[in-house]
Amino acid sequence: MDVQTSFFFSFAVLVMVLIVARLAQRLLGVHLGGFRVFLAAAIGFGLSGPIFAPIIGGFQNLRPGEDPGFGAVWVMVMLGMLAVLIPMVILVMAEALVPPGSIPGPIEVVKGLRGRISRGRRYSQITRIAIRHGLGPYLRGRGESLNDRSGKVRLARSLREALDDGGVTFVKLGQVLSTRRDLLPPEFVDELGRLQDQVAPLPWERIEPVLAAELGGPVDQVFAAFDRVPLAAASIAQAYTARLHTGEEVVVKVQRPGIGTVVAKDLDIVRRLAVTLESRTKWGRSLGMRDLAEGFAVAIREELDFRIEAANMAAVAATPSDQVTYPVPYTRMCTDRVLVMQRLNGKPLAGVPGESARLARDLLDTLLRQILLEGVFHADPHPGNIMVLDDGSLGLLDFGSVGRLDASVRAALQRFLMALNRQDPLGVTDALLEVVPRPEDIDEAGLERALGQFMARHLGPGMDSAAMFTDLFRIVSEYGLSIPPEVAAVFRALATLEGTLVRLAPGFNLITEARAFAGRYLAEQLSGTTLKEAVAQEAAALLPMVRRLPRRIERIASAAEHGRFSVNVRLFADERDRRYLTGLLHQILLTVLGATAGIMAVFLLGTEGGPVSVAALNLGLFDLLGYNLLVIAAILVLRVLVLIFRRREDVPS
Repeated sequence: MDVQTSFFFSFAVLVMVLIVARLAQRLLGVHLGGFRVFLAAAIGFGLSGPIFAPIIGGFQNLRPGEDPGFGAVWVMVMLGMLAVLIPMVILVMAEALVPPGSIPGPIEVVKGLRGRISRGRRYSQITRIAIRHGLGPYLRGRGESLNDRSGKVRLARSLREALDDGGVTFVKLGQVLSTRRDLLPPEFVDELGRLQDQVAPLPWERIEPVLAAELGGPVDQVFAAFDRVPLAAASIAQAYTARLHTGEEVVVKVQRPGIGTVVAKDLDIVRRLAVTLESRTKWGRSLGMRDLAEGFAVAIREELDFRIEAANMAAVAATPSDQVTYPVPYTRMCTDRVLVMQRLNGKPLAGVPGESARLARDLLDTLLRQILLEGVFHADPHPGNIMVLDDGSLGLLDFGSVGRLDASVRAALQRFLMALNRQDPLGVTDALLEVVPRPEDIDEAGLERALGQFMARHLGPGMDSAAMFTDLFRIVSEYGLSIPPEVAAVFRALATLEGTLVRLAPGFNLITEARAFAGRYLAEQLSGTTLKEAVAQEAAALLPMVRRLPRRIERIASAAEHGRFSVNVRLFADERDRRYLTGLLHQILLTVLGATAGIMAVFLLGTEGGPVSVAALNLGLFDLLGYNLLVIAAILVLRVLVLIFRRREDVPS
């Protein structure tokens, strides 16, 4: 066979396989992966040869010039249906045994192999960092005892240095841990708190290309003056002071080069670990580790886009406060990796000696008003993001993490705080169930008792607020409640703020001050002017309904009096109900037709006699009809089976 003939033969086989694949998927009536369908068609085409060979060989017994008869056409039709039936059987078996997605395709395998190699390098790098800082024995559970304070200090310092070397994702992890005074000893909290603003800065030679590329020109041309020494170095970016040509003093925040790739790898590692914990551990499922990891990943990705931070800054600054100052962004100079904003003159809160209950109260009042009134709040108020300005007031920085609440959530949180102030377990329970999605089988009485005990532990005089949020989350988890991400951001911000307030004013009680805020807010709500406005708004909304109500009541009463009262109910008015019923009837019809064709095929194949249809194969008419009906029955049954297997995969286990 020459090359041209081989090419033509191969092309013809390929076309036939594609036709068989298309027909098989069309007859099954479901969408399957292209590679899976093509592979099934190729296997079926390869199996067709040995199966069809005896049948086709029977026609070789015909004498020259002998007419095989019209029955031979039906034999060819049956063989064609068999050629399509074989890949259909393979696809249905694959659907039952190897559902789509359980085995990756070749492209996914190549990408996955590349990703596994990259993750393996990152795993190795993280392990080496831990060992270099002396954390290896603790990872293996053989570390020294930490009964004395010096051992805790050494381990905390090693952990902080390892997290610092691990990169931005692990620095963020350390920042989160530094706010959990209820979980970690003070030595760890103090040491990890240094990650907020004491990350080793990158040299100017690595920062300058980022600035020039983002601002579209050399730094000396864009700014009238620029200080090359960083004002601060954080985990994601470094801040510099500069002056615009118009004379304004600004702070330029520049993202560290190359962190996007590292963060993506680390987030992939965190996500895979969360999936493993959720699938293999009970506590992982109760905490919703996968959702927590996804929320953490979304928050970090937003922090990597400084345009989002500029928009957040503008949104918070749109609600001015007499107690706290917000920097104004220069949006025309902001990009995804560079943020230019107004410079606030002062010192970071972490470096200011002394204490001030007034500033702590102002900070708490500002955050509560952002949460409960404006609905746009700073979600990460740790000490590194707060300044004490030269005039003695507070300045709020770093708006990479900002929460947003709609009016209904704000109203529910207001009721929650007011019920806490009254120490009303029933009101707290009702408000909490308005904030979180309500399960169908919740023990509401038990939840009310648990919240009553929670208030008795934490709302009494002289009580410590350190473990308050931990206990609240424990109650929420025990009763199967899932807190929405925006509400979780509120509690996380308040937990972070608690540590900040303690540093600003030791002995400051967040619970007492929050209850006082609730009392003041309640007094504002109950003032004459506010009540009058609320009543006027509700009356305006109800007025059209009140006008139509008497006429509708009269119509209903008249219809009932004269025996014409009826209720019009439209069955299957929802398109989803009609679609479900149509699909169910379709499957029932296919099952009945397939069973009928199969029974008829068995009867025909078992019937003796009858005219001979294909003499070369000694095949009677009843046998030919029976075999064709049997193939049709198999096709119909396979179409029903593939739908059953597909629905089984869609049902969560």
